[in-house]
Amino acid sequence: MSRILVVEDESHIAKGLRFNLEAEGHSVEIVENGEDALTRLLTDHEIFDAMVLDVMLPDKDGFAVASELRAAQNFIPLLMLTARGRPEDVLQGFEAGADDYLPKPFNLDILIARIGSLLRRRNWGTSQNGTTQEDSPDIFKFSGKTADFQRLQLRSGDQMFQLTLMESELLRYLVRHNGRPVSRKEILEQVWGLHEDTDTRAIDRFIVRLRRYIEKEPAKPRHLLTVRGLGYEFVAEPKG
Repeated sequence: MSRILVVEDESHIAKGLRFNLEAEGHSVEIVENGEDALTRLLTDHEIFDAMVLDVMLPDKDGFAVASELRAAQNFIPLLMLTARGRPEDVLQGFEAGADDYLPKPFNLDILIARIGSLLRRRNWGTSQNGTTQEDSPDIFKFSGKTADFQRLQLRSGDQMFQLTLMESELLRYLVRHNGRPVSRKEILEQVWGLHEDTDTRAIDRFIVRLRRYIEKEPAKPRHLLTVRGLGYEFVAEPKG
């Protein structure tokens, strides 16, 4: 049985989520504000398998809650609910550390399916007992580094960096196109599924974070290159 924390101040939505998630066999706890969620996760160190987090909360919004969790190295699988489906809101949620999002009003079947996907990813990661499957298609090695896209981890020497889902998906996409420049528009559409005009500066901020994990000198990148006027190019094995 998976334990899920629902952070939602609208009582009818919270109760509906609890009823339907419990019908799927999950155990559900509800809190009405961000501070209570942070207390249970960071102060009391309660263990949950996933969290459903509303953006519009009475004290601290969902973006701030997600950011504080990730800053504290808490990587609970997180599905964010947004009152608006604007691309800017979606990207802000991903930047804060959300693993997935749904705009309100949401389709309940889709929400349950998305939570199921987050739980499967978490269960796979914890079922390997710390071992690495060298022949896994989700493992990519380059220049002494290992990207594990299933576990959302990047290993560089004796350091291990935990990635958010969106950081991992961005890196995976760039790796798949090793040696080919990809545009910011392509990243928006193919990685995040956003087809509207969107402020692409969010992508630049994701690249800055990935460079901190990957590059020996982030200010002088050798793997994640900027292609002026277009986007970015990943180079697995730089020359020289």
